[in-house]
Amino acid sequence: MTAFTMSTTVAAQYAETVARVREALADAGFGVLTEIDIKATLKAKLDVDVEPKIILGACRPQLAHQALAADPRVAALLPCNVVVSADGPDSSLVEIMDPSVMEDFTGTAELGPIAADAKERLSGVLAALTEGA
Repeated sequence: MTAFTMSTTVAAQYAETVARVREALADAGFGVLTEIDIKATLKAKLDVDVEPKIILGACRPQLAHQALAADPRVAALLPCNVVVSADGPDSSLVEIMDPSVMEDFTGTAELGPIAADAKERLSGVLAALTEGA
């Protein structure tokens, strides 16, 4: 199976990790456009209890604009999803969609350099989370 995410485990509680992820995304030039609280949604819709998990839809407008100009279909892959999950009481898992899948999925070579820029920035987000631990 092709890997489509980049991830790291953070030695911090879930709420602290979510705050750190937001800060690291901002430092890398990404804003959070959407957020889905999986735990709250599943409780409200299905009355099931799951571990805390949130999906943050991160966007760097300059990169999104360039990607859309190269191939408008890439809108289906935007924004970049960043998932934070509780992984025990004092640990969290952070997963980010690997932007290189944009070129792989679409076959549009012009997306390569744009995806590489996004991947470098998002890899920096993951690195910042482990450095700060």
